[in-house]
Amino acid sequence: MGKYQPKNSFESPRFSGPRTFMRLPYVEHLDDEMDFVVIGIPFDTGSSYRTGSRFGPESIRDFSVLLRPYNPEQKINLFDYISGVDYGDIPVIPGYIVETYQNIEKELLPVVERGIIPVVMGGDHSITLGELRAIAKKHGPVALIQFDAHSDTWDRYFGQKYNHGTVMRRAIEEGLIDVNRSIQIGMRGGLYEPEDLDVARNLGLEVFTTNEYKQLGVPKMLEIIHQRVGQGPVFLSFDIDFLDPSYAPGTGTPEVAGASIDDALAFVRGLKGLDFVGFDLVEVLPAYDHGQITAAAAANVMFEFLTLIALQKKEKSGS
Repeated sequence: MGKYQPKNSFESPRFSGPRTFMRLPYVEHLDDEMDFVVIGIPFDTGSSYRTGSRFGPESIRDFSVLLRPYNPEQKINLFDYISGVDYGDIPVIPGYIVETYQNIEKELLPVVERGIIPVVMGGDHSITLGELRAIAKKHGPVALIQFDAHSDTWDRYFGQKYNHGTVMRRAIEEGLIDVNRSIQIGMRGGLYEPEDLDVARNLGLEVFTTNEYKQLGVPKMLEIIHQRVGQGPVFLSFDIDFLDPSYAPGTGTPEVAGASIDDALAFVRGLKGLDFVGFDLVEVLPAYDHGQITAAAAANVMFEFLTLIALQKKEKSGS
């Protein structure tokens, strides 16, 4: 067992104690016993429509107390192989995105420099740029796997360069993403022009709409993802609006006819074997959630992130 693991819910009721992700210890310092840290970035003033995802980390933490350490689908007890903590929230500056990016990079850099994998909860999708800036300083340009209804590759929104709709374009321009190994899955919804989906493709990304992945099926799509990403460091960004609103109503820019939670979990589970150096899950907006449906989906997707880290550690240990 690792040094840091969740509280035992046979001994301590889930409704007791402070809310941390999966009831992990709340620790604000780093040490060599940590394989991962869960971090909140409650910033939402990069949103173009609904705000309120600043409360996403709180919502995900609240539901995550129901998560248990054994993953029956992957046949692994996570904390037999990994150790990690809830590292709290990065201080954000509401309304000031450039300064918030500086805070994100400053806070995450010591994490990644120690070889600890950040598992981030947003917040809107604009936060990913700050994360990638820190990660690229350690690993160089990384492959991006993005599950999302939107490609987030517009040049500007309201005349501004930085928000949740431009984040991937800025990351590519800054050389943080290896576009030749990167892929976006789940694009759907109305567009402004027929060529809008080609914007991401012209930047070098491989792009699949929701309809295209559904026609291919998840197993075939996973083959394509593995072939595209190949060897080298990988960052996984999961926008909760990848899911259909029936599975994730609590989000800022919902699009109908999305993925089921079954497909989403199958996708993440099927990514084992890749060299992940960071994860984020963004755009959970609890004010529009119902019965914690969105929080439940988000917490369980994040549980699969941690499972990928445990499987990665298990493979390296040869056990």
